[in-house]
Amino acid sequence: MKQYFISSKKRFLFLYSASALLIGILSGCKVGLIPEAEQSRYAATVEQDQLGDSYKEVKYLDQGWNAADSLWFYYTTQGSNLMPYDFFLALEKAGESQLFRSDANMNFYRYLPQKASPGNPDALPVGWVKDDYKGKEYVGLTCAACHTGQVNYNGVGIRIDGGPATADMENIMKDIAKALKYTRENAEASQRFVKNVLAKGNYKSEAAILADLKKYEQRIYDYTVINHSPTAYGYARLDAFGRIYNRVLEHIINERELRELLRDPKVMRDQVMTKEQIDEIIPKDVGKVMSGEQRDHVMERLSKHLTKWQLGRLRHALFNAPDAPVSYPFLWDIAQHDYVQWNGIADNAGLGPIGRNAGEVIGVFGTLDWKEEKRTTLSSIIGGQSDGITQVSFDSSINVQNLHRIESHLMKLNSPEWPEEILGEINREKAARGKTLFDEYCEACHARIDREDPNRRIIANMTKVNFVGTDSAMAKNSFAAQGYSGILRNQYVGLGVGNILLDKQAPVAALLTQATRNVVATPDPDKWFFQRWTDWIVNLAKAFYENEIKSSIKHGNYDPDTTVNPLASLNAYKGRSLNGIWATAPYLHNGSVPSLYDLLLPKKREGDPEEGEYRPDQFKVGSREFDPIKVGLKSNDKGFTFDTSFPGNSNAGHEYTSGKTAQPNGEILKPLSKEQKLDLLEYLKTL
Repeated sequence: MKQYFISSKKRFLFLYSASALLIGILSGCKVGLIPEAEQSRYAATVEQDQLGDSYKEVKYLDQGWNAADSLWFYYTTQGSNLMPYDFFLALEKAGESQLFRSDANMNFYRYLPQKASPGNPDALPVGWVKDDYKGKEYVGLTCAACHTGQVNYNGVGIRIDGGPATADMENIMKDIAKALKYTRENAEASQRFVKNVLAKGNYKSEAAILADLKKYEQRIYDYTVINHSPTAYGYARLDAFGRIYNRVLEHIINERELRELLRDPKVMRDQVMTKEQIDEIIPKDVGKVMSGEQRDHVMERLSKHLTKWQLGRLRHALFNAPDAPVSYPFLWDIAQHDYVQWNGIADNAGLGPIGRNAGEVIGVFGTLDWKEEKRTTLSSIIGGQSDGITQVSFDSSINVQNLHRIESHLMKLNSPEWPEEILGEINREKAARGKTLFDEYCEACHARIDREDPNRRIIANMTKVNFVGTDSAMAKNSFAAQGYSGILRNQYVGLGVGNILLDKQAPVAALLTQATRNVVATPDPDKWFFQRWTDWIVNLAKAFYENEIKSSIKHGNYDPDTTVNPLASLNAYKGRSLNGIWATAPYLHNGSVPSLYDLLLPKKREGDPEEGEYRPDQFKVGSREFDPIKVGLKSNDKGFTFDTSFPGNSNAGHEYTSGKTAQPNGEILKPLSKEQKLDLLEYLKTL
């Protein structure tokens, strides 16, 4: 099985190298493009951007990946379908002639610009890729869009594979919706758009382009409305789970429940809709499970027939506010973890990684062709659908084969080591003193590992939210979010302590579990019958047997799951090995602390003396400029203002070195002096 993956990688390397060499020959160059790829991996540079950043060269660190490994990760599709590919290439910014996908604009949202290359001929930014599904081409996102980082210092961009992105996904989706709307409504912009899309050759008529333009404007606008958050995310954060939860709820709602909600006085108040009005919104040809096309039309009619307040109440009834943004997790050692995600929600054993990644693709616009089936299928049996209830087909664009390949690819990704030749030498004497402090203050939750040991294991050490004292919003939402079960009603879902029967409303964590289980159990609908089943069996067998992580009990101080509260253990946050921690600012799970030095300080509370040194209550996010003294990102006068007073943004907790948070054994250690904190900081650079 490993041999198959390795041979696949060799084929990619051969084709990539051959293509690059051919381009070099045809262009008359004596030296092909391979040296450039090896050095910069086609990374584009930035002279001066809107947030004040600039870098003249990009350097990669030794993380176990070569150029082909990085580029494969950047541009291997996972089945994300945001909009037609030609639309993305031709779309202009609202009110401007500048292409939306221009390097300057995508860099503004902090997606890393790239030069054209054999595997990326249209010079898409890191993590944006072409996907083919059912004969159509789409632009979508890969893992790399959210999990490739960069920090800049003295004109050098240090690219961090698997590092947390600085991306602002919340606002780029809002602005894409605005750009699509402007293009549809403005005659000149529409004319240019249609002309440029027709020139690509995938559309045959203006009418077809305009119809899809309206459809994808509606879809992306609906996505932004459904996922409105009272707490703005800004750069470097996303409530990924909240948005994944809502996409599941959007696609499992059925016609019956939608009708009930529109007639429910608790939802509609004094504006309950009549049967005739509802029939105009939900025609009789809409089945119990709405297709994507039908959902588009229903949402369009809802927008026309319901008032702003009715729509708001309906949204509140159907969805949960994704109001707990967190930093994008870093991916090195993820394949060696026992449990992943900030609150340890995902078991990494067996097929767990495939289910986890399938959920991620649901969140980033995988096409979900879920529909009612009148017969039991092998997929529904494997997916755990119960006999005697409506069976559901979970066809989708989610590429399970590539999800397995990506997870395997991450197995050899190592954490980045502090580049002394760029950021300055580490003071070994101070670091030695800091190691002693780490042993006393940090090691109980953050074990050391050998970053290059192929047999390493990363144990998530879970701590109750009220013990660690950090913001509770993400953990609370993960187990408290409820939703209508729709097409999944009356199915059984295993949650560790036993099966739960999905009622009319159920924990969204359970609904997501059942949905991803069935997606993984469904062969690729984009392949002919024999191939789809053969590939499905091989992919799942490889994913299961190649995964050396076995099911195990969680470590740490947390509330155990019980039959009364089967999701109790999710009310906790994990501590993990801190190798490479220097490259992962901002800190705490919600990104509320800009540097490691600030993390070693206490939060200022009422009654604290003014002359003390505290974590900043406000700072700017967006710049990639690195501060090697404080070890974090610099805060200038541009970018997004992170305000820790807003819900979900608290910067309290994890104050071990300030004498305010107890160790796992209950002991509160004495506060460190400033000199001791600097020693500890110097040691953290070495990890």
